[in-house]
Amino acid sequence: MNTVPTLVGVLGGGRMGAGIAHAFALAGSNVAVIERDSESVQLARGRVLAAIMTSVERKATTEAAEELTARVGFGLDLSAFAEAELVIEAVPESLEMKVDALGRAEAAMSPQAWLASNTSAISITTLAQSLQRPERFCGMHFFNPVPPSKLVEIVAGKQTSDELIAAAQGWVASIGKTPITVHDVPGFASSRLGVALGLEAIRMLEDGVASADDIDAAMALGYGHPMGPLRLTDVIGLDVRLGISEYLHVMLGDRFEPPKLLRDMVERGELGRKSGKGFYEWPQEHS
Repeated sequence: MNTVPTLVGVLGGGRMGAGIAHAFALAGSNVAVIERDSESVQLARGRVLAAIMTSVERKATTEAAEELTARVGFGLDLSAFAEAELVIEAVPESLEMKVDALGRAEAAMSPQAWLASNTSAISITTLAQSLQRPERFCGMHFFNPVPPSKLVEIVAGKQTSDELIAAAQGWVASIGKTPITVHDVPGFASSRLGVALGLEAIRMLEDGVASADDIDAAMALGYGHPMGPLRLTDVIGLDVRLGISEYLHVMLGDRFEPPKLLRDMVERGELGRKSGKGFYEWPQEHS
């Protein structure tokens, strides 16, 4: 029988970290969310509590909001990870930031605990090079937005133990999602395919092939995608997609070169849903 860890640590309380915390809390884990400063702690708390209230209102759980809220703690001190069975890093998609965050998390954890990164593209083997216990480290790539997403991509680095992969598969099943397991190649499976489609859609818009609406409709109505690649890029964040495509461009070649339109939009601060404008207009969020 698959069971969730008693205590899960989440390093980074942005949209992804908050979603991961929410998923484990719903499944019965206690969760410690650690952020870099007091303002970020308050924002993370707001995101998680809003997600909990939505779950209660939609009857996605039989528990009261107070019970779920009591399971999630927020703070600045990494010592909260000392008793965690699993810690998941969910900081922005930057190699330097992730290496730093993972090193600090590992130093605060028990040697018997497991560590994972929510990276969507960066090599797990590369990230593991700075760790003391690389065999206890894997990728657990959640999808945005976490609550309705049904997939988690588990990534095995060269030194990741089989025990950890099996445990991660069980944790993912226990939070009501489906695991897939992939080898540690640039972009893994999901990001490599998703970014390729997204970049081509941006090039088509850049070349005047069709409007954003019509390009998205082609994939949503023609191929049954839940949303088109340009709207999905807005949801993910154009800056996030740019960072991943730059990494894949270096690792896999020119087919992943970011289009000029994507670079220009990011430079203008048009990042998608989180900024209020991307390929579409979005209501401004206040979390």
